[in-house]
Amino acid sequence: MAGGGKKILCLSFSDINRDARVLRQLEVLAELGEVTTVGFGDRPAAATEHLEIDADLPSLPQTPAGVALLALRRFDRVELAAPAVRAARSAIGDRRFDVVVANEARAMALAYEVAHGAPVVADMHEWAPEERSHVRSWRLLVKPFMTHQCRRYLPKMAAVTTINGSIGELYREHFGVGTHTVRNAGPFRDLAPSEVPDDRIRLVHSGGAVPGRNLETLIEAVRGLDETYSLDLYLVPGRDNGRYLDQLRQLIGGDERIRLHPPVAPDELVGTLNRYDVGVFSHPPLTPNHRLMLPNKIFDFVQARLAVVFNSAPETDRLITGHELGVVVADASAEAMRDTLARLDVEQVRAFKRNADTAAKVLNSSEDSGVLRTVVGDQLPD
Repeated sequence: MAGGGKKILCLSFSDINRDARVLRQLEVLAELGEVTTVGFGDRPAAATEHLEIDADLPSLPQTPAGVALLALRRFDRVELAAPAVRAARSAIGDRRFDVVVANEARAMALAYEVAHGAPVVADMHEWAPEERSHVRSWRLLVKPFMTHQCRRYLPKMAAVTTINGSIGELYREHFGVGTHTVRNAGPFRDLAPSEVPDDRIRLVHSGGAVPGRNLETLIEAVRGLDETYSLDLYLVPGRDNGRYLDQLRQLIGGDERIRLHPPVAPDELVGTLNRYDVGVFSHPPLTPNHRLMLPNKIFDFVQARLAVVFNSAPETDRLITGHELGVVVADASAEAMRDTLARLDVEQVRAFKRNADTAAKVLNSSEDSGVLRTVVGDQLPD
């Protein structure tokens, strides 16, 4: 039996089977013990037990009473009040665990309560206080709450992880806690770069169909290019009943070079991307998380042996230039993306794909899994 029967609780207010970071996390946790997951959707394969939460329940206190308490800064009364948090608390009941893993700041208060003194490891993912600070209501109501959660609970955590050193430094500066870096890299995939046609450059993007992700920029950029370029979008629908996807379809219009696809399972994504030539991504630096981004998609693109074209950000710039993976776009505008892509030629793309093939041997999750294994393993009883 893995971990000698040690019991681990993993809290994530996400659809875990669509959350690549949490799925990788679970693979490590399952090596260390019996894992109970709490989250939306079906039981993940690595979980021994799954406590499913209704996906329609918000994980922030968005009820009228909750919003009022946020406005009054009564954070002590609201930190366990979100509907999904209450449902998770009820589902966990009186179970006891040897270690609890809390994904993101919104799970820390619940994790600390249900741990009953057992160590809690917080995977903060990104910079929690300004996750959606470009949205006015979020900035006014939720940012102070997230800051309170971090100030109150981060010092109580046995260990803290985040996606890169730049964001880890923010936690040290603002809350006085050290962090361990666990990037969003996926496992090594034994693939070869696909052949690049002599007269085509096949662009691809994968991610969430969420307003603010700048997908319009990619579509508008390709619409301004010649027939050499095509764009395929593999998008996970947002929680808006498909409204944003409909807006994207209208923007695409009748351009047959731009195609929308349903999402593919995380373990199938890299193989699907491998059919293309260039992974593209553009996001304006609206928040510190955008400015300091190191998204899973850059690692997915590398494992798929693609060239990459990203707008400039310190962490991704470092990877792209250091491994000669592709081109950095000066800004997040459609014009800058269009002009950058227009300057690419087939021979450059082939060279970048060969470089991605070399980089795939080091830009994978083996190092990150080792960090997580040590961080959580050190908290388990002998």
